[in-house]
Amino acid sequence: MTNQYHITDWLPTSAKEVKEHGWNQLDVILFSGDAYIDHPSFGAAVIGRVLLDIGLRVAIVPQPNWRDDLRDFRKLGRPNLFFCVTAGNMDSMVNHYTAGKRLRSNDAYTPGGKAGFRPDYASVVYTGILKEIYPDVPVILGGIEASMRRFTHYDYWSDQLKPNILSWSGADMIIYGMGEHPLKNLVSLLEKGVPFRNLTTLPQTAILLDKNKKLPKNKRWTDIELYAHDECLNSKEKYALNFRHIEEESNKMYPARLHQITGNQRIVVNPPLPPLSEKETDYAFDLPYTRLPHPRYKSKGDIPAFGMIKHSVNLHRGCFGGCSFCTISAHQGKFIASRSEKSILAEVEKITKTDGFKGYLSDLGGPSANMYKMQGFDLSVCEKCKRPSCIFPAVCTNLNTSHQPMIEIYHKVDTTEGIKKSFIGSGIRYDILLDPKAGDEAKRSHQKYIEEIITRHVSGRLKVAPEHTSDRVLRNMRKPSFKLFRKFNDIFNRINKKHGLHQQLVPYFISGHPGCEEKDMAELAAETKNLNFTLEQVQDFTPTPMTLATVMYYSGLNPYGLKKIYVPRSKEEKQTQRRYFFWYQPQKRDQLKARIKKAGWTDIYNTLFGNDAGNITKRNKIK
Repeated sequence: MTNQYHITDWLPTSAKEVKEHGWNQLDVILFSGDAYIDHPSFGAAVIGRVLLDIGLRVAIVPQPNWRDDLRDFRKLGRPNLFFCVTAGNMDSMVNHYTAGKRLRSNDAYTPGGKAGFRPDYASVVYTGILKEIYPDVPVILGGIEASMRRFTHYDYWSDQLKPNILSWSGADMIIYGMGEHPLKNLVSLLEKGVPFRNLTTLPQTAILLDKNKKLPKNKRWTDIELYAHDECLNSKEKYALNFRHIEEESNKMYPARLHQITGNQRIVVNPPLPPLSEKETDYAFDLPYTRLPHPRYKSKGDIPAFGMIKHSVNLHRGCFGGCSFCTISAHQGKFIASRSEKSILAEVEKITKTDGFKGYLSDLGGPSANMYKMQGFDLSVCEKCKRPSCIFPAVCTNLNTSHQPMIEIYHKVDTTEGIKKSFIGSGIRYDILLDPKAGDEAKRSHQKYIEEIITRHVSGRLKVAPEHTSDRVLRNMRKPSFKLFRKFNDIFNRINKKHGLHQQLVPYFISGHPGCEEKDMAELAAETKNLNFTLEQVQDFTPTPMTLATVMYYSGLNPYGLKKIYVPRSKEEKQTQRRYFFWYQPQKRDQLKARIKKAGWTDIYNTLFGNDAGNITKRNKIK
């Protein structure tokens, strides 16, 4: 702990710390699967700070021990209002297991990077324990795990459809998405004397009702009933159709209320709050975080996730990319909520005064680095839109893609006292920058931004995510044609040469995605070799709850039109596809030579391994 802080500058994590705050009782207790880092990048810290700011006495129990006599769940007693439960910044199953379902040996959200400090399905386990000890105290679930599992969902690790997490866990409510403002509204009603059981029409919450009970009245909302959980178990088509409703409504400015029967209960998911204003977005970021891990971890080793973000600044929330394998828009929303210049610069100034800061910001970014301040020219058009992506299959003509606000904020950050250089560590959407239909002013800002980024904000390597080289696979991913990556790569190399820079473009790729066949991966290997890339940032597709790609993986159908889609499912096929990323490694090289020869892919063989094509005939040559 640095000299400038006292233990009471963090939320209390023990009975002793509660007393140091001068409190005899708590209003809310948060249980989190992550270590407690008091920083706006960590959801539990944000929620704790919000509750504290509105006058509640709140404590956090990070990574409680669920294996012993459960003393961590009893040590702070019974809260006056409710418990909050989150699995942490990641779904606990994604945190624990690789795409091959192997147990991970580390956990970035734990001191020392040690694994094993949270259970599988942490939200469910923590809730079950709390309900057993304190059956009459409400439990509110939040975070990625709960939000993405609020309807019938495919669970890759058990290979089955699971019901909504409320009926599965026994919790009383979900606050889904970014929860600070829904939670403030909830507390306000409780303080006015409204019983918890009557909080049935709060935006951005989900509750359970008896399946025969009428839906709570709200004249402003329309309602859509999804196919029941049992119907989804018996019909992959109905499960896929459900997802289309879920995704389309989550991408509307004014969505419907969705509900679904599971057994004798009905989950009712109220629409989210409207997109946040600048002032509302600033609120959570401007709270008085220490920006440090709790002192309890002082002798337990560094927390890797903190090391990655401690000198970074988030400029906005939300993403309108709509990638089929990503949960960001489902969690943060499609509409961009940007911070004010004042809020951003205040955070930068605070970072410059922290111990160990040497003048370098690791990231000025967001879910996608270059979406700050972007919205529709005519918001009335956006109000009627339900497109999952504003930039696929083409950039919307109503989207203002000017990068000038970002360029201006970069310049102001870079002229802040104590800042030597700011880097852009978040991924950049080059398809926005290369939009041929953009207006003249936007195009000028695009060119200026590209030059600005490459010459002033790259720490040797710039991240971009083409994800694949096959346009057919890319369409299933909702990503642009690989032609755009080639164009951006040429621009990147030209600007580097012009300024005498020696920087790398680091492309991200995915294998095993629905719609991807082995030949697609072989062509990816050949294509990237031709561009002189030795791939590093790669991953095998992992189905995670509430993404389009996961629905396609489980059902074999694209929910938009119900067209059948090829899915690589077996462990052997997924490993084979991944192997093509590393065709240059001796062991994989020998394995792939045999497969490519057998398949008769002459051009690919020649590109990767020279002209010794063995017995491949011209008849089998790729057209």
